[in-house]
Amino acid sequence: MVNNMYNEFNIDDNILKNSRECENLISERFKEIDEICEYNTLKVLSAFHKNCVSECHFNSTTGYGYNDLGRSAIESVYSDIFKCEDALVRVQIISGTHALTTAFFGVLRPNDTLLSISGKPYDTLDEVIGIKDNNSSLKSFGINYEQIDLINDDFDYEQIEKRLKGKFVKMIEIQRSKGYSTRESISIDKVEKVIKLIKSVSNDTIVMIDNCYCEFVSKKEPSEVGADLVVGSLIKNLGGGIASNGGYICGRKDLINLCAERLNVPGEGKEVGPTLGFNKSLLLGLYLAPMIVKNAVKTAIYTSAIMERLGYLVSPKWNDERVDIVQNIIFNDRNKLIKYCEGIQGASAIDSNVVPIPSEMPGYIDQIIMASGSFTQGSSIEISCDGPLRNPFIAYQQGALSYEYGKIAVMNAINKLNSLE
Repeated sequence: MVNNMYNEFNIDDNILKNSRECENLISERFKEIDEICEYNTLKVLSAFHKNCVSECHFNSTTGYGYNDLGRSAIESVYSDIFKCEDALVRVQIISGTHALTTAFFGVLRPNDTLLSISGKPYDTLDEVIGIKDNNSSLKSFGINYEQIDLINDDFDYEQIEKRLKGKFVKMIEIQRSKGYSTRESISIDKVEKVIKLIKSVSNDTIVMIDNCYCEFVSKKEPSEVGADLVVGSLIKNLGGGIASNGGYICGRKDLINLCAERLNVPGEGKEVGPTLGFNKSLLLGLYLAPMIVKNAVKTAIYTSAIMERLGYLVSPKWNDERVDIVQNIIFNDRNKLIKYCEGIQGASAIDSNVVPIPSEMPGYIDQIIMASGSFTQGSSIEISCDGPLRNPFIAYQQGALSYEYGKIAVMNAINKLNSLE
């Protein structure tokens, strides 16, 4: 019966055979992912109980957003999950880039230094920082930017220590996920190790972590290992595929207040910001997030196994430690990258009839091919796949609200690749 249904999608028996053999191979890894999900589910439920989340918290405010009980409850829940002093969780934050920008401009002042120790940040931050000229960048406000690249996918501890012993660095930024680079994503253990070094040399330096794509993939979050600020998007992991907008900043109370005053206005900070009917979706998305992230990670592991079996280079491999929900397939071929993305789009629930084509996108240097047939525009926790049209033509696949939907999309993408032969 199931095979007959797959035949309706023109997925042949050879692809199905490969798929089942890969699932047998990765079954023990799936058990490990289940255990992480169970742990994080308990963490979320504990935070809901501790803060007595109630039906009244589904109510929301308009206008200024004064006295929003639901908003306060959500931010307390986030504080408990991240084991930090305070949180800013707002639908007014439109993306991870916006959340990071809010933190940068909230904390940094003219003549301060921002140091990235994970290499060049994601492309959309080029104009925010001033790597690419923009009159609204940090650089235009007299904020200095420096960068220390990774060495063999780990921090350059010697150079970091040497730099911190020089002129004071106000903020260190670490991007855990790889972005559109070819490096590995950064594990929580590596984050903990480098934070210990930073604080031993310069305790007043603020450590901010770009946590996008990484939430609930591990049992710990960066704030649990010494990070001062942790930043992310709600149309990725923590929105659980339910939140249709929003971002979060968690960490030290004084820093959260600065971020809130930058997002809103000085003097009002966290006290304003209408929730406009979104409280229930933010709570429900967070409640489901451990399970949704589990499905996304399982889809990534499956993709890695079956694509490697078909002869493609993949990163990470199916049995590697998982740090985020992103899976790379290295095609070294423009047409194969495009066809793979077409296959992912064709198996999406929304806009399955649309064919993605390479195009320019705001914030990116190269043309981007992007498959994202999602219920929420730009959602990375739903099955999606994208990549820049440049060598070595890497697909960056992420998400899947259920493992089954993810698996179907990957098999459909393989079918598209086969059409090139």
